[in-house]
Amino acid sequence: MTKRIAIAKVSDVPPGSCISVEADGVGVALCNLNGSFYALDNTCPHAGGPLGEGTLLGEILECPWHGWRYNVRTGERPENPDFKVTCYAVEVEGERIHVLIPRAED
Repeated sequence: MTKRIAIAKVSDVPPGSCISVEADGVGVALCNLNGSFYALDNTCPHAGGPLGEGTLLGEILECPWHGWRYNVRTGERPENPDFKVTCYAVEVEGERIHVLIPRAED
């Protein structure tokens, strides 16, 4: 099951940018790639850097700490696809951006 959580407004994330947000205790890097929104786990698997504070270069998000890069569409690291961050589904409803976060079964 998933939980749908409002995390930001469209105006909070201009095209070509990313922000760090929290969704029900889960850190999320929310990126705007030419008007399409993508959400990834906010923690870089290399050293724990906050991906949402990184730089978006096309569809590649670069971690601000050590430059590790991830494709915002797939979560894969182009240099080594064995390293991957979790991607979350995003829904935009009017001005509100929602993310779908998996939750443990009750």
